[in-house]
Amino acid sequence: MFETERSLIRSLQKSDYVDVKKIYENKEVRKYLGGIRQDDAIEAGLDEMLNSSDNSFYWVVREKHTDEFIGFISLDPHHDGDYMEISYQLLPNWWGAGYGTEVVQVIITFALHELKLPKVVAETQTANTSSCKLLEKLGMELERKTSRFGAEQAIYCIRTS
Repeated sequence: MFETERSLIRSLQKSDYVDVKKIYENKEVRKYLGGIRQDDAIEAGLDEMLNSSDNSFYWVVREKHTDEFIGFISLDPHHDGDYMEISYQLLPNWWGAGYGTEVVQVIITFALHELKLPKVVAETQTANTSSCKLLEKLGMELERKTSRFGAEQAIYCIRTS
């Protein structure tokens, strides 16, 4: 488990299904992530995450004092397969309040300093300017752009210093 000033980050559990489902059914959250997922796809995805390999990490984020579900964050192999990718999805009512910055920073620190990874990547649509700004604020640099999933993607990276 990880802790930030305002949130707790703990490993995904089967009991988190109802909360994680909120992420996959939210139009705003899924706008740049391929749209809303159907129940069977959500269940299959959750099952895959719960039974993932040793080099994949999936966490839920909760508000520290209320235990309210904020979102979901992961660290797993990137599509290109060379590096680990950090991904995050927060419910819209938590956007713009710094929770994303807090949570992503903790996982970047974990990846670079605890796991001793030489580099971590993040991929987001270039149209998702809020996500691009968050990654840049955390010191991630735009490495390249590519076309994937029918849209232009920005690949950001951060290396151990």
